[in-house]
Amino acid sequence: MFIVEIIVCIITGYLLGSVSFGYIIGKDAGIDIRESGSGNIGTTNALRTLGKKAGLLTFLGDFLKAFIPAFLARYISANVIGDGDELAYLLSLITGLATVMGHNFPVWMHFKGGKGIAVTSGVTVAIAYEHWEYILTALIIFIIIVVITRYVSVGSLCVPAWALPVYAIIFKRDNTYFPVILIISFVFTVLAVIMHRENIKRLINGTENKLFSKK
Repeated sequence: MFIVEIIVCIITGYLLGSVSFGYIIGKDAGIDIRESGSGNIGTTNALRTLGKKAGLLTFLGDFLKAFIPAFLARYISANVIGDGDELAYLLSLITGLATVMGHNFPVWMHFKGGKGIAVTSGVTVAIAYEHWEYILTALIIFIIIVVITRYVSVGSLCVPAWALPVYAIIFKRDNTYFPVILIISFVFTVLAVIMHRENIKRLINGTENKLFSKK
């Protein structure tokens, strides 16, 4: 039964993650976001290319497509199937990772997707909602970093990318599946770094575009 649950979580998460809201919103405006700005289908490029409203809608779409399945996976596992909260948390994390993989590598877009930060944020809120102070602290730190540096990529690499492993270390050390949870949580971090590799290069070279830059 556990294997079946994992398979269902992975398939569901990946398919939902593959829904690219930046691309859909851009197409509705007559623009292929993959051919504009940085070519990325995520929130930042949607904001720069399509405007604030499109950027916000893209973020909400990407956030919710991760939050909803991750939250439901945990709720159904713990309250409907009766797996217990420890296993339910693990299944929620697996669902979230599958969603990020779908977003970053959507099969219907030739595996060229976004960078997964909004999606990772949705997963984080879905599985850490009972510790709202942690989520609020992470959000404040992210905003401060972006405001000071004006680099969304720096804020993303400093906060959302590390939110899940740090949360696991602080709050899930007593979970029976902690070693697996920690490994999966770090996969989110590794994916974020890999997807931001070009941003990292530009940051080192001093050519990274700042938020609201006219360049």
